[in-house]
Amino acid sequence: MFVSIVIPILNERLYIEKCLNSILEQEYPPDKFEILLVDGGSTDGTREIINQYMQKYKNIKLLDNPKRIVPCAMNIGIRKASGQLIVRMDAHADYSPDYLSKCVQWSQKTGADNVGGPALARGKGFWGKAIEYAHYSAFGLGGADFRTGKYEGETDTVFGGAFRREVFDHVGFYNEHLVRNQDIELNSRITTAGGKIFITPEIRSTYYCRSNLKDLWRQNYQNGLWNIYTSYISKSALSLRHFVPLFFVGGLLLSFLILVLGLTMPNVSGWYFALPFVLCAGSYFTAATMFSLQISWKNGIQYLLPLLAVFATLHISYGWGSIKGLFTVKQWARENAA
Repeated sequence: MFVSIVIPILNERLYIEKCLNSILEQEYPPDKFEILLVDGGSTDGTREIINQYMQKYKNIKLLDNPKRIVPCAMNIGIRKASGQLIVRMDAHADYSPDYLSKCVQWSQKTGADNVGGPALARGKGFWGKAIEYAHYSAFGLGGADFRTGKYEGETDTVFGGAFRREVFDHVGFYNEHLVRNQDIELNSRITTAGGKIFITPEIRSTYYCRSNLKDLWRQNYQNGLWNIYTSYISKSALSLRHFVPLFFVGGLLLSFLILVLGLTMPNVSGWYFALPFVLCAGSYFTAATMFSLQISWKNGIQYLLPLLAVFATLHISYGWGSIKGLFTVKQWARENAA
């Protein structure tokens, strides 16, 4: 089976060589796959690195993505692809030597429209490791099938994914209105149409998570924002776990407003109004502390306080992004209807 690998890229100088080397070292025969790198206009030397690889490897192609965002890159790559199986890869990841062979094997074995493996995080530096540990915690990212690295069977989404080419004829291409969640939305269309998504830990890869709190905040703020926009397009694409941070931050803000209101009321003990905020913030802090203790007991007590900061950054930014989405989704919908 001929395989087309599609990789959206934009300024990936720090990651592209390791990613390409892991693909070129695949056990799968090199004459049986092509690598389509779809670039959104890199200016950091990424294209120069790729050109060096292209001089040596004839199965690497560099395509342009004028719209710069991931779903557009994927659609460009899919239309140019020659493979019967189209594998979506990420430049911020590297892949086990049997990754392609396992994708082909499990695609043929299950007959699924999309097969893939879990999203196994790897952090760089001290804070990167703390963020990595939070990724594997059910408290951190909700314990989805594609996060745990243990589940095998039918699921709602996978990391990357190996798609049978004909699936795009049946359900359409990636939604180019979605800067985030385009994979989840596409997989939702597949399952809604009666298709099957299959995950197995035998399809192994690791991706590089954020390495500091500032980048983690930015990433998850955008994730929360785009959850609301995605839900506007597809009500069934996301599950309840995607909105837990919204409920938490919303509850925190509401209880804080109740507290402020109570403190301004004359002849009333405002501290009664503090109870909802204390319960909301206190229960979160207790849960975060318990999970941080559990993780740091296993990986080092030095991670205890950093994990508390990571969990708070992760959940508050995510929930705040969702709140912003609630106030801007109508405007976004009007702009994208044009």
